[in-house]
Amino acid sequence: MDITPITHVPVVAGPAYIEHIQQLPSKFTATLQADPDNRVNHAAVAVFAGGEKVGYLPPEIARHYFEPLKQAAAEVPGRHAPISAQENTGVDLLLDLTGVPCEP
Repeated sequence: MDITPITHVPVVAGPAYIEHIQQLPSKFTATLQADPDNRVNHAAVAVFAGGEKVGYLPPEIARHYFEPLKQAAAEVPGRHAPISAQENTGVDLLLDLTGVPCEP
């Protein structure tokens, strides 16, 4: 069973990442990498951009991408979320996961 690619995936980022996020251009390339040593989520997928970690995929989405990303990291397009999304949800970055292998 295939999962429809998700084109507006929010990045879960805490205060530790805000400085790096603010330095990113409006559009950028992000690298997704499985993080099996994560203490909170054993199926975590870390998001890197501009040479720095900027957050994680939300757990409910990461679980579909974790195993394929253990084999190889993936590069995806990213962009800053609109100001309204930042104010209403706290989401700063959005990623397009089209073309990234996933599991149901």
